Amino acid sequence: MDLSNMFYVLASVLFILGIKKLSHPKTARNGNSLAATGMLIAIVSTLLYFGNIDFQLVALGIIIGAIIGGVFAIKVEMTQMPQMVAIFNGFGGSASALVAAAEFLNSGDITTFTMSTIVISIFIGTLTFTGSFIAFGKLQGFISGQPIVFPGQQVFNGILGLALITVGVLTVIEPNNIDAFYITIIISALLGVTLTIPIGGADMPVIISLLNSYSGIAAAATGFVLMNNGLIIAGALVGASGIILTSIMCKGMNRSLANVIFGAMGLEQDPGTDSDGSQKQVNIKSYSTEEAAMIFDAADKVIVVPGYGLAVAQAQHAVREVAEFLEKSGKKVLYAIHPVAGRMPGHMNVLLAEANIDYEQLKDLDEINPEFEDCDVTLVLGANDVVNPAARHDTSSPIFGMPILDVDKSRTVIINKRTMNTGFAGIQNELFGYDNSIMVFGDAKDMLQQLLKDLKDL
Repeated sequence: MDLSNMFYVLASVLFILGIKKLSHPKTARNGNSLAATGMLIAIVSTLLYFGNIDFQLVALGIIIGAIIGGVFAIKVEMTQMPQMVAIFNGFGGSASALVAAAEFLNSGDITTFTMSTIVISIFIGTLTFTGSFIAFGKLQGFISGQPIVFPGQQVFNGILGLALITVGVLTVIEPNNIDAFYITIIISALLGVTLTIPIGGADMPVIISLLNSYSGIAAAATGFVLMNNGLIIAGALVGASGIILTSIMCKGMNRSLANVIFGAMGLEQDPGTDSDGSQKQVNIKSYSTEEAAMIFDAADKVIVVPGYGLAVAQAQHAVREVAEFLEKSGKKVLYAIHPVAGRMPGHMNVLLAEANIDYEQLKDLDEINPEFEDCDVTLVLGANDVVNPAARHDTSSPIFGMPILDVDKSRTVIINKRTMNTGFAGIQNELFGYDNSIMVFGDAKDMLQQLLKDLKDL
């Protein structure tokens, strides 16, 4: 084993330790530091032990990358983390594809194995790039968050897939066929678009983790192109961890990956209509923040359920202030975190951590569900599908079988929404009409600030 491979092994150990520490909020920062140190070692080792490197160009790339990364780190709000992750996934995929393309264009004789890995890297990297930017557009609102479908869409994707396989094989057999190479790039880019546009906002957590996995697989394939052990290991780790996370997200939605990709969940329905076409009557009780404050004042145990509405309103600091006031009054406050709440895995955890909410108060679905039965008040902030009881009994519902937070078992459920619009699944939430449910309409941040004022006035 040469010295460079020894450094790659060291970097890999740091990657693995870093990923392990990312599994818990208390150790996540140390995990990031370990993984970053490992990447630094891998980069330095590559620069030192591989020849024909233009260090001036490398330095320029480092400077530009550092500036872009610094701007993102400073300017991007925690509420926009899903968009940033989507962009970074796209950059990762494009980097792998560009390196593989450069190797193809600059090399003379290419072995069949190397050519195969080039095609794989080009395909996955380019698909990841275009798919990630479609996901970014949906998350940012540039593109409709609703599934975009057209007749024969899956057949069209199938034809594109067969065409890609044909052209890819031709490229491997005839490495000098530059036209086949460029067609491979074009079809891969088009597939990234057509596979992502039919995916609705409800499935974004799954797609982001899947695209993250794709970027790792593309990097690993590029590692085989360059015969770089460090890149192979790093890419394989990212790809494997992304697949595991994708599986966790699918389990949290009780859906298969194929159903997520091809199911087009989130198509708009009439908010007052069931899936069978019958009218659903939901009689709600609307309360003021002053009335809600009196309910909180009489409670001993409160559970907060954050959702995407909290993120949109940037209300994480406001909810912490309300929780701290309740705790000073002798009340117990917990936070219920659904695995697919928000627009990316761990979105709610990140938001609440950014507001310096104690990690010990954050409870995942399995841990928090037994707590609802003796909970006096559950405060639902912008969450919808993840608290819909229809998932337990309505076989016609698109969310049937999805594990939900059992907020309806609380003595009182206070729901904050801006409007009565449906959630990402496109269905009305029957929880809103329950006898123990009340609605407090308005922006989450404004509502919480007014609620805090009313609590202090009691």
